[in-house]
Amino acid sequence: MNINRILIVGLGSVGTRHLKYLRSMFPKVDIRALTSKSSNKIKYDLNGTLNDIDEAIKFNPDFAVIASPSSNHIEVSKKFAINKIHLFVEKPLSNKSDNVEDFLYLCKKNKILLQVGYNLRYAKSLKFFKKMLQDNIIGKIYSIRCEVGQYLPNWRTDKNYSKLVSAKKDLGGGVLLELSHELDYIRWIFGEIEWVTAYVSKLSDLNIDVEDTAHITLGIKKFDNTDNKVVNLNMDFYRHDVTRKCLVIGKNGSLKWDFIKGIVQIFDKNNNKWVTLYKAKNEIDETYINQWKDFLNKINSKIYPLTSGKDGLKILKIIEAIKTSSYDLQSKKVFVGKVI
Repeated sequence: MNINRILIVGLGSVGTRHLKYLRSMFPKVDIRALTSKSSNKIKYDLNGTLNDIDEAIKFNPDFAVIASPSSNHIEVSKKFAINKIHLFVEKPLSNKSDNVEDFLYLCKKNKILLQVGYNLRYAKSLKFFKKMLQDNIIGKIYSIRCEVGQYLPNWRTDKNYSKLVSAKKDLGGGVLLELSHELDYIRWIFGEIEWVTAYVSKLSDLNIDVEDTAHITLGIKKFDNTDNKVVNLNMDFYRHDVTRKCLVIGKNGSLKWDFIKGIVQIFDKNNNKWVTLYKAKNEIDETYINQWKDFLNKINSKIYPLTSGKDGLKILKIIEAIKTSSYDLQSKKVFVGKVI
């Protein structure tokens, strides 16, 4: 498929990031944006901006990038799907699962390729980490511990953090939706999530109306003769030491992935020290570029992308189960959320 026209919906930090990569890949393609921002304020090269959805559809892009707040992802995406325009929807697919199944059916009916932007799956360090576990390098798995966190005001230092999508409930903010990469890679590496328990709250003094903390236990569905696995996941918006890592403790040792450092390490029990097995460079940029290459290849091959609409819906259902199961401070009861 020859790419002649690309549309980006929303030019916030994520939309601008996608524009940068797409322009580098397609220097001569007509790239336009549906945005409320004036074109003279856009840092990267655009061929123009569009003012409303009807104009965007008449532009007839080969595909549309949906990078607006997640609360309007489905509403906007449906209009493109009806017009048989392929879709790349930035994560999360929506802020709730309502009407998502109908949207997925529409995409299937109109033979629309739909990819959700969970770019961590394209990190070489995470792929290496997954392969080491598949190769049983540490033996039977006893414990899985994941964590992610960063001080929200440091995310976009050129903007007021309280006005970011991440900080606003009505736009789809909060740690569960904004940091849902973790839920996606946990499914991808360890298997489907069957049940959850959690404590979700706002603990910091940040000026936000969403949760900034989630302490979650995830039960992995058992298949055939596999062992029961439980994952502990901690997420937050307030830690100053930027963190995104996973530690797996097994019978024969421990394996650790650290995305910020781009490394995978194994604990050498004989010498009582960590040994680096893999180290990546410039990995964040690479994940986005490889994600785009995969999306374009899948348009041509007409098969499901690595992160499909079905994956996006499963993440939303897990998040809803987490919210249902969150520890109730009033009744002091713990509820187990079943993932449907």
